[in-house]
Amino acid sequence: MKGSVKFYPGRGWVVQYYDPEAKKRIFKTFKHQDDADLFKAHLNVSRSEGNLDARDYAKDNPMGFRAQVEKWLSYHKSEIKDYRHVEAHMNKAIAHFGDKNIKQIDYPELEDFLKTLPANLKPKTKHNIFATLHSFWAWFARREKGRGFTMPDFPEIEFTLGWRNTVDKETQARIIEEVRRISYHINPRVWIGIKWLSTYVAIRPVELLNVKEGDFDLGLGVVNVKHNKEDKPKIVPLLTEDIDLIRSLPTGLPHLYFFRHSRRKGVAAGDRFGEKYFYKWWIQACNNLKIQGVDLYGGTRHSTVRALREYLTPDQIKRGTMHSTNKAFERYFQIEMEDALKVYRTALHTSRINEKTLPGKGKVLKLQV
Repeated sequence: MKGSVKFYPGRGWVVQYYDPEAKKRIFKTFKHQDDADLFKAHLNVSRSEGNLDARDYAKDNPMGFRAQVEKWLSYHKSEIKDYRHVEAHMNKAIAHFGDKNIKQIDYPELEDFLKTLPANLKPKTKHNIFATLHSFWAWFARREKGRGFTMPDFPEIEFTLGWRNTVDKETQARIIEEVRRISYHINPRVWIGIKWLSTYVAIRPVELLNVKEGDFDLGLGVVNVKHNKEDKPKIVPLLTEDIDLIRSLPTGLPHLYFFRHSRRKGVAAGDRFGEKYFYKWWIQACNNLKIQGVDLYGGTRHSTVRALREYLTPDQIKRGTMHSTNKAFERYFQIEMEDALKVYRTALHTSRINEKTLPGKGKVLKLQV
């Protein structure tokens, strides 16, 4: 059946059409016969061109932008990192596109949406919003593969990352020692976490916070950083002294976060540190030492990587940051673990060069690199 146009008293002119591919019928009502005939002709042309899709005319509008976004979010909520930010990005797009058929949104419409974003919104934030949109559209394109859907082009958004202030290794060591002085009696894991951020440059602060007791394999001497930005296996080797440090702490159940609160007023024992907890202690230590303008990320990871340039090649540092090691981890395990350990030994060694000047320290040992 190519379609029919019939008049029903009290209802009007009704077009009935069958989509053989979707095996669904299309119904649409018009007040005037000319409009009904025109719509039927449109359906015939769409069918002859291979573009007929009954879903485009369904009453519940399943191909609407809002409906598809809600489906994407519900399907992948447990997998999406920073879900709160992703949801906020998509809500901005929903406010603009509403229930518009997603197949009718192309480059011009995306550019129009970009222009509606507030002028005071940072270019990096706009870039992040469109990165989220691109991920959504890529998902939709995979679902529509073979149905004639073409992924739209996306506007390019140029941005420049801001510079983070860094410190030399002597200053970094002083700050970390101050963190130990003011926090160790409250919870030694604060100092351990910040110390590790300056040593294990492969691990970001939020990644470290999500490490659990069960993620350590002390026999093998590694920690499995499961929740990471790359969304790939990230197995980080541990220095011997840090393995000993972990063993010196009370053993927790595998499901407990390693960086968790102890019994203390205002917090629940066993709860994971908040995202700004390390930052809070870092800033307090900096203020005590009259050091301004250096955040946790810049003062630990960035400062360490910068100092490593005097001792290691860029390729060796890259291996230590694990930008390239995990893809072939299974195959190159032993070689890559040693490369990473060399970086971490050097990072620790450069911190100790000037530790002789710090109060309350014993004999400084020179490590073999």
